[in-house]
Amino acid sequence: MAKSFYSFKKRQKELAKKKKQEEKRQRKLEKKQRKLEQEALALEENADQSRDHIDDSDQPQDDLENPET
Repeated sequence: MAKSFYSFKKRQKELAKKKKQEEKRQRKLEKKQRKLEQEALALEENADQSRDHIDDSDQPQDDLENPET
């Protein structure tokens, strides 16, 4: 009868499980990082748009500035 390599098989199974957990952790970190980058870009775009809007509203209007004409 062949001798069982239970402890070897168990160790291999544990190593495979650890590897799978590490890969899953890396995927989650990458997903989180992409989400943070997208939010940062969205905030930057919103800030740029609001600056453009503010710059346009700071322009003097001709009707209000020169009532004599």
